[in-house]
Amino acid sequence: MTDMQNLIFKRKLLIPKEIKEMYPLSPEGVRAKEANDREICSIFTGESDKLLLVIGPCSADREDAVIDYISRLREVQEKVKDRIVIVPRIYTNKPRTTCIGYKGMLHQPDPSAGSDLLKGLIAIRKLHMDAIETTGFSCADEMLYPENHKYLSDLLSYVAVGARSVENQQHRMTSSGLEIPVGMKNPTSGNLSVMMNAIKAAQSQHTFIYRNWEVESKGNPLAHAILRGYVDADGINHPNYHYEDLAHLAELYAQSGLSFPAVVVDTNHSNSGKNHLEQVRIAKEVLHSARHNADIHRMVKGMMIESYLEDGCQKASGHVYGKSITDPCLGWEKSEKLIYDLAELWV
Repeated sequence: MTDMQNLIFKRKLLIPKEIKEMYPLSPEGVRAKEANDREICSIFTGESDKLLLVIGPCSADREDAVIDYISRLREVQEKVKDRIVIVPRIYTNKPRTTCIGYKGMLHQPDPSAGSDLLKGLIAIRKLHMDAIETTGFSCADEMLYPENHKYLSDLLSYVAVGARSVENQQHRMTSSGLEIPVGMKNPTSGNLSVMMNAIKAAQSQHTFIYRNWEVESKGNPLAHAILRGYVDADGINHPNYHYEDLAHLAELYAQSGLSFPAVVVDTNHSNSGKNHLEQVRIAKEVLHSARHNADIHRMVKGMMIESYLEDGCQKASGHVYGKSITDPCLGWEKSEKLIYDLAELWV
């Protein structure tokens, strides 16, 4: 039998260098990202006491609605810039538990059409570029495929490693070579030791294979925790954002010797039981906990909020502009009010 007979090699894709040369970031965009990186990194090192908000759609499904949403965020950012730093979510890869269903713009730049990964690679680069060029925001994306990070490495200011990927060796080692904050989510089981081991791995130096190169990483001290809740053996969601959960994480950090104890709380997913409206209450409770415990206050760096133009979600075949086609999101009016409320509460 021929080796790999069940795997069809369709075409060789352009490498990151080629696509970057086709779609280069302007000098103004480069300067905007550098300034954003400095401010965001200063939150994790403790030099800045501003609150980070990684906020935006569950998945970026169409460029026009995403840029519309981010442009609105730009206006809000100017009003809260003394207390809050906004990093828009442009999540172009969508992890699926069964690998079935809409997998994000990388796979389907047109959600109503089939997969086209070449068009997808170009589409996700253009979307992140347009965000910087039109709004000055360099955004966040999930590292679903570590080898694809190079396609966007000059555009991103924040990276998240998801609950299904956090135990993977390649995700951890690739994170160790990045110079921007990388959030490690707790796994879907809720085992915090897995997350803490991932952070330690990402903060350490490694030699490994990356895109057919032998590479060395220097370690990323800005790797940190993301609490997103968990699912038990019976499929029941459990939150891990409460005061006791945060105090426990602060203790784990104190025992670990890791650099810059830091957590970003994901207000959706299992923390909200995927009830998007609960994100408002959860975000405010996290700040309440921070006010009552100095260790928690030092550790809490921000929150991750799923938000779009319209409340809720629709099927991938839906046609409501600015409404999520994956997990339900908080609509614009509620999101805007929440940001202003958090700016007042964060002290």
